Amino acid sequence: MNFNSILIGSENAPRLSAYYTKLFGKPQFDQEGYIGWQIGSGGITVGPHDQVHGKNSQPGRLIWNIESSDVKVDFARFKAAGAIVVREPYSFEGAPGTWIATFADPDDNYFQLTSPIDVEAMGGGQ
Repeated sequence: MNFNSILIGSENAPRLSAYYTKLFGKPQFDQEGYIGWQIGSGGITVGPHDQVHGKNSQPGRLIWNIESSDVKVDFARFKAAGAIVVREPYSFEGAPGTWIATFADPDDNYFQLTSPIDVEAMGGGQ
């Protein structure tokens, strides 16, 4: 299997589309209110959803990640483009050299920039 994409539903999809366009550039597709960007081998799509109303009341419940070879540089670029910063780049003891930065979108959905993670070194990948 291969993870393909994530769809972010919104009551105000045009506002989210404008926000993500500032960060990711011109969308690769725009069809019937659904706007999408290819990021590496996966994609992100923003669109209307009749079951979504207002802001996310639990933004930490689902956090999607974008792998970055230089989190600090990409963090600065996103911040300069108007990204909503939740947490500036940080590292943690269990994974030296790994960086994470957390952002929110206007609906309070969280996403992060993360350093590449070596699953094998963390004891995974079996």
